[in-house]
Amino acid sequence: MAKKLSGLGRGLDAILSDVEKAYENNISRSENIIELDISKIRPNPFQPRKVFSDSSLKELSESILEHGLLQPIIVYRDGDDYALIAGERRLRASKIAGKEKIRAIIAEVDMAKLHELALIENIQREELNPIDLAKAYQKLIEDYKITHEELALRVKKSRPQITNTLRLLSLIPAVQEALIDERITQGHAKVLIGLDKDTQEVIMDSIIGQRLSVAEVEKLVRSFKTKASNVTNIINNAKKNIPELGDILTQLHACGLNAKTRSNQIIITLQNSKEAQDLLLILKK
Repeated sequence: MAKKLSGLGRGLDAILSDVEKAYENNISRSENIIELDISKIRPNPFQPRKVFSDSSLKELSESILEHGLLQPIIVYRDGDDYALIAGERRLRASKIAGKEKIRAIIAEVDMAKLHELALIENIQREELNPIDLAKAYQKLIEDYKITHEELALRVKKSRPQITNTLRLLSLIPAVQEALIDERITQGHAKVLIGLDKDTQEVIMDSIIGQRLSVAEVEKLVRSFKTKASNVTNIINNAKKNIPELGDILTQLHACGLNAKTRSNQIIITLQNSKEAQDLLLILKK
């Protein structure tokens, strides 16, 4: 009978310690490993990773067929069956390879800590996309009431890496999805942080449609910020003479129209018929 890994402990440090012990001290000892029917193993309900690369799983399945499974998965007993704790890629790839059994270690776990253990296992193995990683960091910070610095020490990452990854959660959902789907890179996404919703969407579409590099996006964002600053100055100057002029200019620029004032006059430059139609709609309000 295989030995069990027991006692995940009460804190994050204990969980980290258990993961390290499981992989460093126990896995190399064959008496701790058993063969389980894959059909009796269900996925980890707390798996933080949502996206799995088909090509990566295919490569891993081919490696398993050629070399076997070099590293066992970790499960816990759930009635007559088992639930996965760590190793979902290995389990999925083994299924693709047509395997009926898989090497596993049975752990005795504190059910309250299963979510945290799944988070740590994925963070340590760098198997999460940037958004799922950010959500994993946020979950650990909230659960353990720790700072970015404290989390960095525990998961062996730099504090700036923790903070910069968490900032990705401030992006609009469309940009986050594009990052998860690898239509844009994390470098692209970081440049969009702090921009308003509409600007994020416009620049994201430009990145995808025109295949812009990060340097090109940085230049584009600087251009947007300069334009926004100029618009703010125009509006503020207009308000000095007639406060209502500033309100009118704000509405015009919100619709994408190029407008400015001169001697208390509003000058609107129209580029196409759509802008003319937008102006008509404003005038009819």
